[in-house]
Amino acid sequence: MFCYQCQEAAEGTGCTKEGVCGKNPETAAMQDLLVYVTKGLACVVTQLYVEGRNVDLKTCHLITQNLSMTLTNMNFDSRVIAGRVERTLSLKRRLLARVENQNGLCEAAIWDGNKKDFRDKARSVGITATCDEDTHSLKELITYGLKGLAAYVRNANALRKEDRELEAYIQSALARTLDDELSVEGLIDLALQTGEYGLKGMALLDQANTAAYGNPVLSTVDIGVRDRPGILVSGHDLRDLEMLLEQTKGMGVDIYTHSEMLPAHYYPAFKKYPHLVGNYGNSWWQQKEEFDKFHGPILMTSNCIVPPAESYKNRLWTTGTVGFPGCRHIAGNAYDKKSFSGIIAQALKCPPPEKNETGSITGGFAHRQTVALSELIVDGIKTGKIRKIVVMAGCDGRMKTREYYTEFARRLPGDVIILTAGCVKYRFNKLDLGNIGGIPRVIDVGQCNDSYSIVLIALALKNLLRLNDINDLPIAYNISWYEQKAVMVLLSLLYLGVTNIHIGPTLPAFLSPGVIRVLEERFGITGICSVEKDLELV
Repeated sequence: MFCYQCQEAAEGTGCTKEGVCGKNPETAAMQDLLVYVTKGLACVVTQLYVEGRNVDLKTCHLITQNLSMTLTNMNFDSRVIAGRVERTLSLKRRLLARVENQNGLCEAAIWDGNKKDFRDKARSVGITATCDEDTHSLKELITYGLKGLAAYVRNANALRKEDRELEAYIQSALARTLDDELSVEGLIDLALQTGEYGLKGMALLDQANTAAYGNPVLSTVDIGVRDRPGILVSGHDLRDLEMLLEQTKGMGVDIYTHSEMLPAHYYPAFKKYPHLVGNYGNSWWQQKEEFDKFHGPILMTSNCIVPPAESYKNRLWTTGTVGFPGCRHIAGNAYDKKSFSGIIAQALKCPPPEKNETGSITGGFAHRQTVALSELIVDGIKTGKIRKIVVMAGCDGRMKTREYYTEFARRLPGDVIILTAGCVKYRFNKLDLGNIGGIPRVIDVGQCNDSYSIVLIALALKNLLRLNDINDLPIAYNISWYEQKAVMVLLSLLYLGVTNIHIGPTLPAFLSPGVIRVLEERFGITGICSVEKDLELV
């Protein structure tokens, strides 16, 4: 195997024996093959568009679901992934028969292997199956950005929000990553275009969430426990949480959020459920210790799942594109109404959760809430009360070097505000950093899915301050990344023209030295250094 799509790639280069995430070589091979056949399907679909043919919504959903299934810490079940490969090949076979002009279609579009060919084919189409370093690096960058975009689109689809133009772009961009004629310059343009559509994907998801659940509002969330049985919900899929809450009304079961599901408490629609009682635990990588103490069942709605300990594996349930061998799976895709009766029945037989911590967390500063504060923020900037806003958004992870973000936040001067989204906030959202004139020094806009709010807040401040360039804002970017949704957000920032972004704790292993040089020269992208030196830069 060879995999280097996440920040924890072994030795900073790539996992070759087993993934740091826990996936084995068989799973890695099936994921590589699933990406390959999905790109082949995208080539066929794109040709059908050229010929003026329609493609149904189920095909579009299959492509986004396939890509989502290959995100880091999403699905560890090689048999399920192999099943998706078979399903994709079957669909491609039917669609290929509708293509009038098959001349020029790539090998991935034509290949029609059977299951006994899967392992051999996976070896030949894996990540290392190219020789031009910079071209290969840019194609991987684009592919990972598209994976992140697909994950966002899939969450929007679950709430019946569709954008066929956006879906068509994902398909055409996937197809173009198989084009051996594209130059480095052409691939850079494609990467930035992916960032442009990344913004559209984030906007679509924001519209889906706010239309369904209202605009997030400033809220305080309990992090303690109650004395009733509970179900812990992790991941990003708000629709799954809503269905579970509806099916547990009056059942005597409390619902707790975990990690990236924390911002659900900020949406007005979820406040009508008195049994949505709080948030349990911290960042995703701590789940082995915290899930063991929860005692009740856990529902994983999306990444990030960690290979479970035996002590709670029988209480871990998955749904959507998530999967782990031996864990029970709740069926259903976009638009489906799922049944959570099994997990509810198990919860009723479990003791209440064990206390993990006490207190509360404040959040809910999505764009509508924060833009309402923008006049105060602008006044603070103009009067010198607010010297700087530091965007510390993105992912958390296991590396000890990520303590950098806690220390960096702790040591920022008292006139600096932190704007955050994603699970990196767990590195500093429980620090008592105070406020500036009533404005909290940590402004949490929500999940990584809510990163669009950061864009809208920056653009609102740019307009209020009457600036011509987004880089003239007193905003610094110190981004923590881990997986592919962070890659998509980075490409979106680059499309907007944002420069001088610091990325850590390490630069992506899939970026070649040549591509890193281009990113440094054109966009000022650099890796983080020490807390002391980076504080000086801010």
